[in-house]
Amino acid sequence: MKYTQSNMTWLNLPNMPAPIKALFAGYLLVIGIGLCMAGLQIMLTHGMADGKVGLSINDIVYSYYGDRSGSTLAAKLNGSMQDKAPIEVRQDIIKWAEAGAPEAQWETHYKAVFAQHCTMCHSQIPGIPNFTNYKEVQSVAETDQGASISGLTRVSHIHLFGISFIFFFMAFIFSFAVNIPKRRKMIVIAIPFAFLIIDVMSWWLTKLSPHFAWFTIIGGIGYSIASAYMWFTSMFQMFLYKSGNQLYGNAWEQDL
Repeated sequence: MKYTQSNMTWLNLPNMPAPIKALFAGYLLVIGIGLCMAGLQIMLTHGMADGKVGLSINDIVYSYYGDRSGSTLAAKLNGSMQDKAPIEVRQDIIKWAEAGAPEAQWETHYKAVFAQHCTMCHSQIPGIPNFTNYKEVQSVAETDQGASISGLTRVSHIHLFGISFIFFFMAFIFSFAVNIPKRRKMIVIAIPFAFLIIDVMSWWLTKLSPHFAWFTIIGGIGYSIASAYMWFTSMFQMFLYKSGNQLYGNAWEQDL
């Protein structure tokens, strides 16, 4: 093991000053909890697209390609929105949608049904259909074409900008780890960014063909494993690594 001459012997995770360790650990703890919440949110939304608990290929296909044998409204009422209304109400709405969502029945009956069960969210939250408006209800009562182009554009840029910042700071902390070959460290740091691109691009490809849904699973697994490795390695080296009195030197200059 060779080290270059440097007076920055603290520039590694085991020997970081206590305030820096507290800063890094606080960030990692919050991000770790946030990523767990994100996983739970995926299970409760996309994971229920096929009406069954747990994320599957069918969930991804229904979310992005759509269930083209029925409407978006029916898919949601049988999936992630099935707890928002009693089954008899959901079946009534689905039958109306299957009949073409006739406008004549909107004012006399269904406007009140949607007001009771749906509009508390679908009139307040930006970016989702406003169910006080018949035209917007009609649009989701048509054949389910999956995610819209505008929706994919919005979610894609949010994920690419937001999650890349998470990976950047996590990788920055991990870059101070010691006793990890430099090539392996570079690969682990690069993996989340590469698989994030695969994940987001797979949404667009799945919109074109359901056969690309596997890439969404691959992308999610790839960056999750790499992120978990960086998270646990960083926390371990900051608080549990048995460094004794040894000074490892600048972690960025190590030649392992």
